[in-house]
Amino acid sequence: MDFIHFRDFLLTGMKMSHIYQPVMLKHLLLTGGKATDVEIAAQLLQYDEAELEYYQNITNRMVGQVLRKRGIVAKDKNTYHLPDYARLSRQQINELINICDVKVDEYIRKRGEAIWSHRSKSRRIIPGTIRYEVLKRAQFRCELCGISASEKALEVDHIVPKNHGGEDSLHNYQALCYSCNASKGDRDATDFREAEVMYQVRKKECIFCHLPSGRIQLENHLAVAILDLYPVTNGHTLIIPKRHTADYFQLNQPEINAINDIIHKVRQNLQKKDAVISGFNIGMNCGTSAGQTIFHTHIHLIPRRERDVADPTGGIRNIITEKGNYLLTHS
Repeated sequence: MDFIHFRDFLLTGMKMSHIYQPVMLKHLLLTGGKATDVEIAAQLLQYDEAELEYYQNITNRMVGQVLRKRGIVAKDKNTYHLPDYARLSRQQINELINICDVKVDEYIRKRGEAIWSHRSKSRRIIPGTIRYEVLKRAQFRCELCGISASEKALEVDHIVPKNHGGEDSLHNYQALCYSCNASKGDRDATDFREAEVMYQVRKKECIFCHLPSGRIQLENHLAVAILDLYPVTNGHTLIIPKRHTADYFQLNQPEINAINDIIHKVRQNLQKKDAVISGFNIGMNCGTSAGQTIFHTHIHLIPRRERDVADPTGGIRNIITEKGNYLLTHS
């Protein structure tokens, strides 16, 4: 590509979803037009604030603390220094640098790639299609602080960290901005070693814990959908987490994600089968006073059709007698 076409591409032809293209091209221009993928990756890494924050935390909370306690380094605000550096000769400095290099090489030879396993587990490349689904589900906003992707780059994070047994599934992913992701990291104090066991919790006497396979209409790793045995409308479906939990408030985020995934799929399936469906009620009963009779979390997805009741005004507000039509009760 000649200069004119190259410049025109940079100015008008380059569609950017991140900084990657100009960083790569700049590096190639600075290195004689050629560079390895590792060298280009190292350039991209310089701009990655999430990685920078991660190793800044390592510096301050781990290595910096150890070396300060041993009296090897000192710290003034955010600057580290060697207290006796001025007393070292150039020859002594070079000798100490060589010893540091030898120590690094010896450790890498002894431990191999395992020394970076804490990063590789959580930094596994997530396919673009899955990444897009996670970001779309989050409406392209950080699910912790709410900032938009247009203001700060979003990353796909494991809700339950990989090194605590978290799985690579859509239900265990969330969208976080790089700042929130770096702050969360994989250092959560919760013990997730029994996570898989937790998801297997069933109660012997619970009918929703032991559903016949023939009743299941749809399922994923953490939830199932069945038709209600006593439907209030045709297509009335229950979405049920596989783990035994008394009500919605005991669910964890991956289970909520799994339930939402099934709700959307059931809705799509029902609308394909029945074009008359024009609305839905989604609801759940939490506690005896709210009408709950089966104490295993379940969400009702109820298809609605025009004129299926005389006056649908108020919807779920009609749970409380005469409170459905608030326009009449407050007129």
